Amino acid sequence: MSRLSPFQRLAIATTVLTYLLIAVGGLVRASGAGLGCPDWPRCFGSWIPPTSAAELPPQFDAAQFNPTLMWTEYLNRLLGMVIGFAMLATAASAWRHHRVQPRIVWAAIGAALLTGFQGWLGGRVVAHELAGWIVTAHMLVALVIVSLLLWAIIESMVATHASGQPAGPRHRAIGWWAWGVAGLVLVQVGVGTQVRARIDDALTAGTRQEALATVGTLDMTHRNLAALVTLAVVALWAGVWNWHARHTVLVKAAGAAAVCVVLQFAAGITLATFALPPPAQVAHLTLASLLLGAVTTVGLVAWRWPQPPA
Repeated sequence: MSRLSPFQRLAIATTVLTYLLIAVGGLVRASGAGLGCPDWPRCFGSWIPPTSAAELPPQFDAAQFNPTLMWTEYLNRLLGMVIGFAMLATAASAWRHHRVQPRIVWAAIGAALLTGFQGWLGGRVVAHELAGWIVTAHMLVALVIVSLLLWAIIESMVATHASGQPAGPRHRAIGWWAWGVAGLVLVQVGVGTQVRARIDDALTAGTRQEALATVGTLDMTHRNLAALVTLAVVALWAGVWNWHARHTVLVKAAGAAAVCVVLQFAAGITLATFALPPPAQVAHLTLASLLLGAVTTVGLVAWRWPQPPA
């Protein structure tokens, strides 16, 4: 494979930054910093956060001021702004270098537009004081943005680097299986964020272990889905290994998905066993996003990447 093009380097960097923001978002949630800045887009009424409670405008309660939580949330917002500019640059680069390839252009533009919507949605998360349904929507939109970036990257690589025979029926079958697994992962993420919201509500009245015990049926659904996702990803990896062992790109993508799901399952067990330690919370969320990205890559490569020459 030849060197990456300027668009591919920019799109990959933007994707890495987006995954980093998802991880930082997990840190914000795990540390309880979601309302570290109680207003949006400003923080305690200012574009630059105050240095002490004495600097707060009169409409804010000094009890809300926690420098650690405030800066955690504020840096999360700053990273979001950086990614917003990176998304615009990626869309502009797609238009400049691939304007005759609509799949690349529209995927990049769609990611940029959704990033703007995601910023507004972040404001709604604060306005609704971290209500579970809007936190779930915020997370799912982030995952869609990453998927669109991956689509643009893989389409550009197919257009500029890949050579071989067009994808055959078995590749299409793997692709359909991957899309089904991706949908299952999205459902699992949605259920997981609802479990976390229920736990956060219960934490006001007890310990982490007691809060986890109050979730009940929803938590059991989440665990059962985790087992189903694990089996589905392992089966996907086995299918790729058995049918397409010569397709190096496809094998690597499926292998990455298998590694992510095993680590994700281990993180879930850690959360349940040790009463939700914050590092495991961040790892669990980050691995879920990486898992979806790997499965999405399997589907895109299976459908779009030509078979390697015999």
